[in-house]
Amino acid sequence: KAEKEVVTLADHIERVAAGDFSTRIQYEERESLSYIYRDFNQMVEELDSVQVLKNDFINSYSHEFKTPIASINGFAELLLEKDLPRETQKMYLEIIRDESERLSRLTTNTLLLSKLSSQKIISQTERYSLDEQLRQCAMILSPQWLEKKQTFSGEFAEVEFEGNRELMQHLWLNLIGNAVKYTPIGGEIAVELKQTAEYIRVSVSDTGEGMDDETMEHLFVPYYQGERSHFRQGLGLGLAISKEIVDLCHGEIHVESRVNEGSEFVVRIPQQKG
Repeated sequence: KAEKEVVTLADHIERVAAGDFSTRIQYEERESLSYIYRDFNQMVEELDSVQVLKNDFINSYSHEFKTPIASINGFAELLLEKDLPRETQKMYLEIIRDESERLSRLTTNTLLLSKLSSQKIISQTERYSLDEQLRQCAMILSPQWLEKKQTFSGEFAEVEFEGNRELMQHLWLNLIGNAVKYTPIGGEIAVELKQTAEYIRVSVSDTGEGMDDETMEHLFVPYYQGERSHFRQGLGLGLAISKEIVDLCHGEIHVESRVNEGSEFVVRIPQQKG
C-alpha cells in the first residue's frame, strides 16, 4: 500500500513538472502519506494562482495598456521630428508625464487585481481599530474634499477588527475617494460604521452625480468606465479591486444610486467567530 501511495505521488509530481497545475491528490486522512498529500495540494494551488496571475496580467496588459503607450510614443516622436514652439513642447511633455503616471497606476492596480482574483485566503492579518482606520482614511483624503469645499461627516462605532490592515485601507480609500471625486463643489460626504452580532457595516454616501442603470450593471467589471468617468481619466479598476477585497472577507458590497442625486456604497463583513 505504501508503494502504491509513493507511485501516486510521483505521478502527480510528473504532471506538475509538465505544467499541469490543476492536478490534485484525492486522499483520506488515515493514509500514511496524507500530510504530504495535503502539502502537495496546497503547493499546487499556489502555483496555479501564480499562473492565473501571470495570464491575467499579460491579457490585461495587451488590451488596456495600448492607449497610454501609443500616446507617449506619438508625442515623443512629434518632439523629436519637429521644431516646435516652447509652449507646445511643454504641453506635449506634460501629456507624456501624465500618460506615464497613468501607465504606472495601471500596472500597479492590474497586478493587485490579478493577485486578489487568484487569492483564496487573506494573509498577514492583525487585530486593530477599524474606526480609527476610517478616520485616518478621511484625513488622508482631506486635502481633496477641503479643496472642493465639501462637507465631510463621520459616525463611527468602536470596532475591533481582524484583517489585513493594508488591504482594508485600500478598500476604504477607494470608496471614500470615489465619493469625493464624483461629488461636486460644496457637496456632502458621509461615512458610517456600525456593528451587530452578525456583521460589521460600513456605508459611504455622497450627494454627487449618481449613476445610470448601465453603469450600475457594470460597476464592478474591471476597466469599465461610465460615460461620466471618462472626463476624469479614471482607470476603471478601483471598484473591481474593492469587490475582490470584500469577497475575500466573505462579505458583500451593495450600492444604491440615482443620477444627479448621489450614491451610497454599503459594505457588510461577517463578524469573526471565536
